[in-house]
Amino acid sequence: MTNRIFRAIFLVALAVMLAVSTLIMGVMYSYSSFEMMEELQREAGYVARGIEIEGIEYLEGVDHSDTRITWIHKNGTVLYDSVADVSEMDNHGNREEVQEALEEGAGESERRSTTLSKRTLYYATQLRDGSILRMSVEIMSVLALFMTVTFPLMLILAVMVGVSLFLAFQTAKNITNPINEIDLENPDRAVVYEELTPLLRRIAVQNREIHRQMAELKRRKEEFDTITSNMQEGLLVLDAEGDVLSYNEGVQNLLGISQVEEGKNVFALNRSEAFRRGVEGALKGEHREERLEVNGKICEIIANPVFRDGENAGVIIILFDATEKEEREKLRREFTANVSHELKTPLTSISGFAEIMKSGMVRPEDMGNFAGKIYDEAQRLIEMVQDIIKLSKLDEKDGILEKEWVSMDALVLEVRERLLPTAEKKNVTLIAQTEPLQFFGVKQVLTEMVYNLCDNAIRYNKPDGEVRLTLRREKEKLLLEVADTGIGIAKEDQSRIFERFYRVDSSRSAENGGTGLGLSIVKHGAALHGGKVSIESQPGKGTTMRVVCPLQQKNEK
Repeated sequence: MTNRIFRAIFLVALAVMLAVSTLIMGVMYSYSSFEMMEELQREAGYVARGIEIEGIEYLEGVDHSDTRITWIHKNGTVLYDSVADVSEMDNHGNREEVQEALEEGAGESERRSTTLSKRTLYYATQLRDGSILRMSVEIMSVLALFMTVTFPLMLILAVMVGVSLFLAFQTAKNITNPINEIDLENPDRAVVYEELTPLLRRIAVQNREIHRQMAELKRRKEEFDTITSNMQEGLLVLDAEGDVLSYNEGVQNLLGISQVEEGKNVFALNRSEAFRRGVEGALKGEHREERLEVNGKICEIIANPVFRDGENAGVIIILFDATEKEEREKLRREFTANVSHELKTPLTSISGFAEIMKSGMVRPEDMGNFAGKIYDEAQRLIEMVQDIIKLSKLDEKDGILEKEWVSMDALVLEVRERLLPTAEKKNVTLIAQTEPLQFFGVKQVLTEMVYNLCDNAIRYNKPDGEVRLTLRREKEKLLLEVADTGIGIAKEDQSRIFERFYRVDSSRSAENGGTGLGLSIVKHGAALHGGKVSIESQPGKGTTMRVVCPLQQKNEK
């Protein structure tokens, strides 16, 4: 504030000085020109009389002082000059003052020097014989005159500015010091002059209101950040121009970008057609829903406009990861189609056999054979429905599936005993190697897992083949391994064998029986216990299935 006062005073003083100087210079210039011209006219009268009386002898005897005298013949030839050699001077007939004197009897003019520091006044008068007498004198120009008086003016200006600055500094100090010393956090405690008291009261009121609003905004922001940062969904807030105002980490995860710059246009994040349609539609005031595929994920985009006073003030975009939903929907459709197909086959067989028996086309001695086929198909149908129910329970993690401590070595040996007759029929050797191991899980599911792995290994083995069942602890994990010497599985089929109803060879699977759901039950059972299933296989050399699940201590349940 003090600096602004000083600058203002200096500029005012400078302007005043320039105005006064210009006025003085103008007056002095006009006055000096007028006086000097009158002086030249008087001198010219005296000199003219002397020339007419004595001729050139008079000029040679005159003290010329500062005035230059030039006598010019009426044809322009210089007859005499008090300063220069007339033999070196050119014809003066074309000079302005000479021509005017020849025409009117007297003439005057003014010429400036090339340096602009001086100017010359000329006065010419015509004598009785027609010759011209010219008188001239040099005087200072306006610029020279100004430079002459500049120093005194600058001295006066310096004194004026010094006094003004001193007074201004004292005044500004008295005004600004109390203001600068105010504690803006506690303005009501400041000691100031009376005129500032209302301002300080107003500041104190505003401070309290600002602190209240800041606390409220901070609380709301913390709530908003806590909510949005823990959202799996992506949240984008845009202004009416489509620039990013706010976002959460979900946006980066779903769109597969490392950084979102606030203030940048939203189309810098994704330039796909679906994303553009959603954003542009919302900017136009429309609710839009789009499906976006990015980085192997499927996102659902919901874009809603935000209206303020009837105008679109921005857009809120929510992104959902719909990958799992889409996959589940796809699996549901495939499962429905597969179930329909798999159920249709035994039902068709049952219906066909029953229709033949009903029509009386079966001989009495063949009735038992047909009834047996109907029974086998019905059992296959029942087994398939039971497996579907088991999978449904595993998918939904049904509350009925309660976990308990299970002796896994005893469970493995029990399953082996159950499958020994089946193995003997296929002429397959079933070997079990176990060690004492307690596992916290669902016994029914664990039994189904071991049974299905061993059953598959027996079904798809070769005559005189072998199935080796191994159970052991490995680095605080349960390892269940079933290895066979069977037909093996091709590399391209290994990633699909855990799908429901998927069969590598449908004709061979039909011969060996089974529902096509066994390995799917194994996969879901392992996931229920936090484990995974892996496979190693080569066609013609056998297959090894491994289930690895984390172990729990009894005090951890």
